[in-house]
Amino acid sequence: MLRHQVAVRRRQVHRPDLQPVDRVVLAALSRLLPRQRWTAFFVTPATLLRWHRQLIARHWTYPNTRPGRSPVGKGLRELVLRPAAENPTWGHRRVQGELARLGYQIAASTVWKILHHAGVDPAPRRTGPTWRQFLTAQAHTILACDFFTVDTVLLKRIYVLFFIELATRQVHIVGVTAHPIGAWVAQQARNLLMNLDQRAAELRFLLRDRDTKFTTAFDTVFTAAGIDVIRTPPQAPWANAYAERWVGTVRRECTDRMLIAGERHLASVLDEYAAHYNGHRPHRSLDQRPPSPPLPPVDLNAARVQRRPILGGIINEYSQAA
Repeated sequence: MLRHQVAVRRRQVHRPDLQPVDRVVLAALSRLLPRQRWTAFFVTPATLLRWHRQLIARHWTYPNTRPGRSPVGKGLRELVLRPAAENPTWGHRRVQGELARLGYQIAASTVWKILHHAGVDPAPRRTGPTWRQFLTAQAHTILACDFFTVDTVLLKRIYVLFFIELATRQVHIVGVTAHPIGAWVAQQARNLLMNLDQRAAELRFLLRDRDTKFTTAFDTVFTAAGIDVIRTPPQAPWANAYAERWVGTVRRECTDRMLIAGERHLASVLDEYAAHYNGHRPHRSLDQRPPSPPLPPVDLNAARVQRRPILGGIINEYSQAA
């Protein structure tokens, strides 16, 4: 007994870290010594008794073999979830019938439990498209808008209103102001539709958040042009992800790297950046092409590539020399 305690002590630096086998040995050997000799242990008698109870419990514990159906395997569980995800109108009985046709015997109640535990709603609640599906299918007819702010060197906050075409990712900076009142915002909407001219007839939806700066007059400008205004859910910036992503891009590449003096300075900077973004900056979702790419040169020669710095040199553009 003493030898085993010494061996345990030698393995430790501070408090003894007993392994399960050590507890079993000490609990078993405690029954061979008189109770008054238990004070020789480096653990309390209560601890020895608890270890002994655990030893007995483990000895008489048998595997839990509950009656009923055998659990569904991982492969079959994934097979149940797949058609439910790919067919939003299918309920649990429709899924069970399709699996039965393929030769898989599984009860309808089991299918329901699998779908329920996976968080899959019943068919009537998931028949509508998700935001991602809606935006992808209707991208060529959707225009999104939003505000973002820039603080000047004198800590004056300036608001920027922009629009982005989801299909082409082309950005329109329509206004910069320190006081975005409702009348000003509505006038910027009219200016945008005038600039879009014939392209405005192809648009069907305007996506915006619930910012109070977007007034009824602002919405009326678009509804009068046959464009439905869709408000995103409250506190859900991901629902207007294209606009949110562009705000992050312009901040990282432009406004966070400059000191802005005032409204006129910011308007000039953003006009130059928007021209770069729309005409030169490659976009991954557009196969590394800019939203409005220039015509490719006829003769490609690496030696003739020239660099043109913009925005004071914080961004570089490259093109074929004339």
